[in-house]
Amino acid sequence: MPNPPPSDINIVVIDYESGNLRSVARAVEKAGVTPSVTADPSRLASADAVILPGVGSGPAAMAALQARGLVDPLLDYIASGRPFLGVCLGLQLLLEATDEGDADCIGLVPGRVRRLPAGLKVPHMGWNTVSFQTDNPLWAGIPQDSHFYFVHSYYADPAQREHVAGVTDYGVAFCSIYARANVVATQFHPEKSGANGLRIYANFVQQAAGVPV
Repeated sequence: MPNPPPSDINIVVIDYESGNLRSVARAVEKAGVTPSVTADPSRLASADAVILPGVGSGPAAMAALQARGLVDPLLDYIASGRPFLGVCLGLQLLLEATDEGDADCIGLVPGRVRRLPAGLKVPHMGWNTVSFQTDNPLWAGIPQDSHFYFVHSYYADPAQREHVAGVTDYGVAFCSIYARANVVATQFHPEKSGANGLRIYANFVQQAAGVPV
């Protein structure tokens, strides 16, 4: 069977009251798909692609995911091999634990979420460059060291450095993109990052549709 056109695919944006959902949904819509924004864990089973956005407190976000019964369905979805995109807090929550409140996270990615070093202005807010460490269809067509928009006080520190796919320098060289198999997650906000950020969402939609980027 031919690959379905992007407009026919089911992209789910997870709503757990910790994300800038409207901005993410608009970015996906610009790529030609109207996503489902939902807190219903059963909707993940039929998704062609899932986006986990996030802003704010890591411990509060974990509590919200657990209260909605989303953690296990999210892990089951990722284990299925279908495309997953995490954004900002949606990257940090994938790790084992966070310095913020010394709280547990989802535990999919070995490593810890750390506070940006003392002496820096936090949150790290505004435009900064990303140095791509690997090739990936999600940043096809985006120049090396392009600028993206960041708002965060903590950063992901994965134990397996081979999956650090993008690096940004802000007092410390930190993981700004994590990529492993079907999982890609960014510390920056693609939906706030102009044309290059929208290109990431467009590439994600194409990947979810099985269309070569």
